[in-house]
Amino acid sequence: MNRLPQAAIAAILLLGDLGAKPVRGESDKFQSAIEPLSAGVPEVAAARLESFLKSNPPTEVKRAARRKLGESLIASRRFEEALEIVDDSDLRGTSAAKFLRAQALAGLERWAEALPLYQEIAAQADAESRSEARFGAAEALRALDRPDEALQLFATLFSDPKSRMRARLLSIELLLDKGDLAAASHLLDQTGGRSAVERKQRRFLRGRLEAQSNHRDKAMEIFESIVRKPEGASHAVMIAALFAIADTAQAQKTPEMGDDFLEDFIEHHPEDPALPAVLAKLDQLYSAERKPSRRELGHWANDSVQPRRNFARWYLARMDLRAGRRDNALQILGQLAADPGSDPRLAGALLELAQLQMQDHRIDEAVATLEAARGMHPPPVVLGRIDFQIGKARYQAGRFDAAADSFEKVARAVPEENGAALFNAALTSLRLGNKARFLTNANEFAERSMDKENRAELALQKGLVEAAQGDKQAADSLRAFVRDFPRSKKISEAFVALAELAFHASPPRLDEARANLNRVADAAPTESATERADYLEIWLADEANGGADGKVIELASAFLTKHSTSALVPEVRMKLGEAAYRRQDFANAQTQFEILARENADSTVTEKALFFAAESAMRSMGAHSLDRALMLFDEVVKWGGELRWPARNEQAIIERKLGKPEQAITLYDEVLKGEAKAAEKREALCGQGDIFLETAAANPEDYARAAELFDQLAAPADAPPHWRNQALFKKGMCQEKLGDRTAALQTFYSVVESALAPGGMREFFWFYKAGFNGARLLEDDAKWESAAAIYQKLASAGGARSEEAAARLSRLRLEHFLWEQ
Repeated sequence: MNRLPQAAIAAILLLGDLGAKPVRGESDKFQSAIEPLSAGVPEVAAARLESFLKSNPPTEVKRAARRKLGESLIASRRFEEALEIVDDSDLRGTSAAKFLRAQALAGLERWAEALPLYQEIAAQADAESRSEARFGAAEALRALDRPDEALQLFATLFSDPKSRMRARLLSIELLLDKGDLAAASHLLDQTGGRSAVERKQRRFLRGRLEAQSNHRDKAMEIFESIVRKPEGASHAVMIAALFAIADTAQAQKTPEMGDDFLEDFIEHHPEDPALPAVLAKLDQLYSAERKPSRRELGHWANDSVQPRRNFARWYLARMDLRAGRRDNALQILGQLAADPGSDPRLAGALLELAQLQMQDHRIDEAVATLEAARGMHPPPVVLGRIDFQIGKARYQAGRFDAAADSFEKVARAVPEENGAALFNAALTSLRLGNKARFLTNANEFAERSMDKENRAELALQKGLVEAAQGDKQAADSLRAFVRDFPRSKKISEAFVALAELAFHASPPRLDEARANLNRVADAAPTESATERADYLEIWLADEANGGADGKVIELASAFLTKHSTSALVPEVRMKLGEAAYRRQDFANAQTQFEILARENADSTVTEKALFFAAESAMRSMGAHSLDRALMLFDEVVKWGGELRWPARNEQAIIERKLGKPEQAITLYDEVLKGEAKAAEKREALCGQGDIFLETAAANPEDYARAAELFDQLAAPADAPPHWRNQALFKKGMCQEKLGDRTAALQTFYSVVESALAPGGMREFFWFYKAGFNGARLLEDDAKWESAAAIYQKLASAGGARSEEAAARLSRLRLEHFLWEQ
């Protein structure tokens, strides 16, 4: 979560042009574009200013508009985009641009870059943003672990009446972080609190002081009072109090005493920005409890509210894993992966799912999961773990050069994965046939791991890799392993590998292969050795008995039962289907091929499996065989062939032949082309738009057509408010369905704005629908202040839903701590 303080965001709005003088001759369009910024809805201001700048206004107006756009983007927490704006040549070098750049960098937690900019502005005696720059510099110093310098900077603000209280409270917090309890207590005793927010923050700091002084009961009493009576508490203080309750409960070895408070907060604040951190803290409490209840997590995991639903799923899966319910955990994480949302912290959940999938040898699924996790831009530590798993997956997929690069990269960047990464890098180097690279990685691994079993493992893996590559030295390496490490727990795997080498020799040495398989049974085989031996038995039976399909079917069926999660299942199932087909057991063959295709939908084997399944169905001569064969070919098309397009065209043709929407549109066309009255044409135009809006659920391209019709309906200057507002509301709905939430927000807001403008004609039905939908979009994006600004306008309008808007405004302020500073 970005650490740019909310107070700093507020400063952007309060400082206005940051010293810039108004530009003469600013157009009405420019004034209209910046009005939402001062009204507390920066998202709309940003969208309007972007549109305004495309009209290429005069230079001075353009400069002012870009500065305002930078302010709007920062207030909307679009920090990357703000950096691009303030780096523009028209703004670069000005104090205003430097301050905005510092704020954007701070929002991105690029503190080392933000600090010198803050310091430069803070040193300017006439800078309007001087105090805010000092605060920003102090926050940067704190983030860079330079608390003493931060304290010195805060001290320079103690004499500033506007900044004194805030600087003192932050100084107390820093002193507590340092463990300087005496200094913190002294400053706390000297610090009062003018506002409710300041008094709550001071009370929280008093609780921290008591906790760090080992007065845990008194500290818990203070923290609980803040949570129970949150009026006046800032969001940061509320979250900190919750965490303090959890930490104090754990310190007292009574974690169950703390989870109620966190559960209550999560229940009543399902979209809070700190929700992931609160759930992670709750998981810590659950893991410390002897019999944690899964009732709350289960409730949230089945709710529709995001991102709470997915974070709850993650921690519910963790709870199930701790309790030994692995299948439940896999199912829950699979549901999460199907719709992971956009929060980068959920990448950790996908990483844990991928690790479970790798354990089950579901490599293709694991790769897809890991790539999805990486695409969520997770924190660096999680990214390192993802890269390690990607290296393992690349190895499994045969992309050895890329896998070696991944492992060596992780070995350098993630110390806790160093040993495992070097081990895997050595093995991957063998796969590449790069003996020099293998020796480098193996020697470094040996230096870090002197355990004999680890060295045995590397020797075994050397032989196995050479065998997989067809290296003539493989058999000698495996025999050397058997000789040098006769007590190794994995000696059975060497015997299986020697059996495989004999089987694949030209000509096959079947007696030698059988002899080595017999040694496997006498060597306390590992699970991997048993799996490989059972697999080889199928091919030995097929080879030794000249294609005895009955024996092959028996062994293949037994393998699928015994090793249902094996990575070898697709090959065994294909062999089983082929054997059944040769025996003219078409029903069984069809079943095996269909299962194979279903379980490997993203594999290269899918198309072949579907083909044979269709062939089996056609040959079985059943009454429904042809229909089933056609359905299977349809699935081939759906799973990646170009024939999916004819299937979609057929569906479109059938829908047109049903024809009711088109008949209606034809009728409306006749009205629009005729000499009907204006009101009747408006109704026809709206009716056409409504039809496309309805049919767009099946044909999303119709949303654009509907939006065009609603735009035509709203365009005439003499359009009555009822028609104009209705058209704009429906246009906004289309834009939202098309995924253009920014445009939808602008459209909804324009209805509210025009109705409340001086001389505006009141029409409350569509006015309120547009307003509430605009506020909903902002709430969905956690833009609580902006949503509150719209609800304020709706509440003051005086219509039938004013009280509803006022009630929602009150709830929003209470739920998200929108207290006036």
